[in-house]
Amino acid sequence: MRQSTLDMDDLRKRRSLVITRKEAAEALGVDPRTITTSINEGTIPHVKLGRRIVIPREKFLALFADAATDNGEA
Repeated sequence: MRQSTLDMDDLRKRRSLVITRKEAAEALGVDPRTITTSINEGTIPHVKLGRRIVIPREKFLALFADAATDNGEA
């Protein structure tokens, strides 16, 4: 099994406006189904583009900004 190298810092450095559920899951170290559940519950913002669901990168990062500051990462 391939080990993920994508993390929150990688997402912060990107210039793209959106990320995929898979990318969000890799950055958080969780299963993509966890991201899907959170999207369905309304805790992770998303945009539906046709059949595709994407996550606005800045809004996603903002969800964890306070946690990073509390841990001294910011």
